[in-house]
Amino acid sequence: MPLPTADAGSGTGEVDLPGAAVSVVIPCHGYGRYLPQAVASVVAQTYDDWEMMIVDDGSPDDTAEVARSLIARHPGRRIRLLRQANAGVSAARNAGIAATGGRYVLPLDADDVIAPTMLEKTVAVLDQDPDIAIASTDVSAFTDDEDLAAQVLELPAYRPELLLQRLIMFYCSLYRREVWEAVGGYDESMRAGEDWDFWIACAERGFTAHHLHEPLFGARNKDDGLHVEAAENDLAVRARIVANHPGMFKPVTRAWAHAVLDPRGQADERMPDDILTRAADMDGFLRAVLSLQRTARLQHRYIQRLEAALAGHRGGAPVAGSPAVVP
Repeated sequence: MPLPTADAGSGTGEVDLPGAAVSVVIPCHGYGRYLPQAVASVVAQTYDDWEMMIVDDGSPDDTAEVARSLIARHPGRRIRLLRQANAGVSAARNAGIAATGGRYVLPLDADDVIAPTMLEKTVAVLDQDPDIAIASTDVSAFTDDEDLAAQVLELPAYRPELLLQRLIMFYCSLYRREVWEAVGGYDESMRAGEDWDFWIACAERGFTAHHLHEPLFGARNKDDGLHVEAAENDLAVRARIVANHPGMFKPVTRAWAHAVLDPRGQADERMPDDILTRAADMDGFLRAVLSLQRTARLQHRYIQRLEAALAGHRGGAPVAGSPAVVP
């Protein structure tokens, strides 16, 4: 596989600036259309001691061109572009982190955003308590439909035993660089669930986290993407996590994972606990939120068509782009 190469920006305004406290790493594969919003959310931070590495993970679209234009638009900012052949989000994050030098790391996917105070508040947590290695937050789930209100997902306080049962921290959490170094980075063989696997690896090594009960991370809900793939392969993802960290789980859970990953194996007849005990809680909640948002979008569009039809019936001008009759 070709090694990643730093893109000098071809005169796009990239400058050589001193290091920053926080390295924001944004992998991007085919999401060039979303990249400006992700970058804008970082530029708008109330905490400004950051650098940004955009990793073009072999994108089939204009990601590189979009990234260069964003670098040119912010010549006084520490924004760089790294390009590599497509290797997946884990490899892209690892490459981006390795090419930066901040003492704290914040992964951010190209289709997501962070609230203006995300860095200020999470950096404060790590600065004030050296025993805390990770700072996570609640999540605001939004869609491309601007008329649909975002949904806040409130997550529980961090407990290692709860982390073994369900994903209680989203990937976009601030952590110390030594955490990534100790764990050895994200598992590049995993296409889904790599963040959960990473957090469990952190707990395995004694790192702890603190949760801020504020929705400082904005996750874009789509009907495609890696989160859908993770849902469709949920049991296999959980089994892989157990196999990667056998010392964190009970023998019956390890036996179950072995049977899932190797159908020829003999599964223990007892129901595994730990990673399956409350597995459905978060998954069911997220699916319910997605379903409600789809329903709200359909209802909103139906109301728009009704209003257009009524306006036409009364002799008013229909809303532009709306049909004159209700189907």
